[in-house]
Amino acid sequence: MTFTNGDAAAASLNKVPTVNFTKLFIDGHFVHSVSGKTFETIDPRTGDVIARISEGDKEDIDIAVKAARHAFDNGPWPRLPGSERGRILLKWAELIEENAEELAALDAIDAGKLYHMCRNLEVPAAANTLRYYAGAADKIHGEVLKMSRDFHAYTLLEPLGVVGHITPWNFPNTMFYIKVAPSLAAGCTMVLKPAEQTPLSALFNAHLAKLAGIPDGVINVVPGFGPTAGAALSSHMDVDKVSFTGSTQTGREIMQAAAKSNLKQVSLELGGKSPLIIFDDADIDKAAELALLGILYNKGEVCVASSRVLVQEGIYDEFEKKLVEKAKAWVVGDPFDPKVQQGPQVDKEQFEKVLSYIEHGKKEGATLLTGGKTVGNKGYFIEPTIFSNIREDMLIAQDEIFGPVMALKKFKTIEEAIKSANNTKYGLAAGIVTKNLDTANTVSRSIRAGTIWINCYFAFGDDVPFGGYKMSGFGKDHGLEALHKYLQVKSVVTPLYNSPWL
Repeated sequence: MTFTNGDAAAASLNKVPTVNFTKLFIDGHFVHSVSGKTFETIDPRTGDVIARISEGDKEDIDIAVKAARHAFDNGPWPRLPGSERGRILLKWAELIEENAEELAALDAIDAGKLYHMCRNLEVPAAANTLRYYAGAADKIHGEVLKMSRDFHAYTLLEPLGVVGHITPWNFPNTMFYIKVAPSLAAGCTMVLKPAEQTPLSALFNAHLAKLAGIPDGVINVVPGFGPTAGAALSSHMDVDKVSFTGSTQTGREIMQAAAKSNLKQVSLELGGKSPLIIFDDADIDKAAELALLGILYNKGEVCVASSRVLVQEGIYDEFEKKLVEKAKAWVVGDPFDPKVQQGPQVDKEQFEKVLSYIEHGKKEGATLLTGGKTVGNKGYFIEPTIFSNIREDMLIAQDEIFGPVMALKKFKTIEEAIKSANNTKYGLAAGIVTKNLDTANTVSRSIRAGTIWINCYFAFGDDVPFGGYKMSGFGKDHGLEALHKYLQVKSVVTPLYNSPWL
């Protein structure tokens, strides 16, 4: 493992923008919170304060929901032709690309994400997400139904209404658009609460929405904390749906709040403990690269991180050696440095959580092959960490760590691999590395997870539905399935008189 925090990184700090948007965005305007309270957002590279952000609370959520309700019930957005909504979304996509450097820099300083990955991959992907749903906005159609009686029937697909979005801190900009784009295309209005750790890009995106021509009240962004703003949104009687990405425990609380309030619809994308299964016929070098990418991309703060790597015994020893060599060469440091492969964990709490799991792994008897220590004398950097000799009852084999920590395990047979892969309460994703089509087919159909990647990993796409099985949640992001989450079906029936046929 190499640590860099030198001249290139220091020079690149010139790219860090001035933070211009720190207030709540409600009904088309940036406003102070009712209480006047603010909270700090922290740079995880240093632990220093970037800015103070207006802190939304129940009263602010009430105001934002009222604005969204008025925009839905009386405003133009749900009543525009889909093609016109699409035109505005396309304009917004152009604005994303024009402001790509600033959006990338905001996520780098706020979340510790790699600037060059944000600039070259994640921000352009967000623009393309808007374009995908812009193209779908005028293709929302019901069906004509042939009834067996003297009636004519058809269905309408109508926007649900006011949606509450609660987004996570690991992909702030990406998740903003994964939530907002399909719900806007459907004709909904919304209140979005970004994670309190990473509010900066969400507020900048609200500014871009205004520039693109999104009508006032359609999008409202209220930074705040889960137990206050998040709870108020989840339990609000005038919110028709909540879409949440985050922890399983918070997902439970949101479902309870929805049930106890107005029985609003809920979709949840929750935790994961995803297995990557590598068979004897795999290319060992490529498999090691894939395994490392699967756990170290975005410093392991990925819901589908391949935190459990299962390797068939015939190649295990050589694979382990290659894996450790590559991990030791992995570059950790300032996310603005283009040579860096891994930045800091998002905040001190997450940093300490990951370190505590590393200690659990040691105490429970796993073998620490590499890593396990902090890096540098400031910020929240952790070495790439690999454990072997894993028992399936260990915490590091069962819990979602959300950090650069891999549990490496040997297996003999396909049946053993499938059993081990499914031995988790989660079911978000899995990977398979093999040259044997029969093996790939058998294993992909046997693992209870929402996405299976064969000889690849992190192969996301706007047209590919993504969501979990088991305690990883329900409801899909991406694809037309995501669009339909924000629509409801209305059946319309009228009598037929003197018709020559039914």
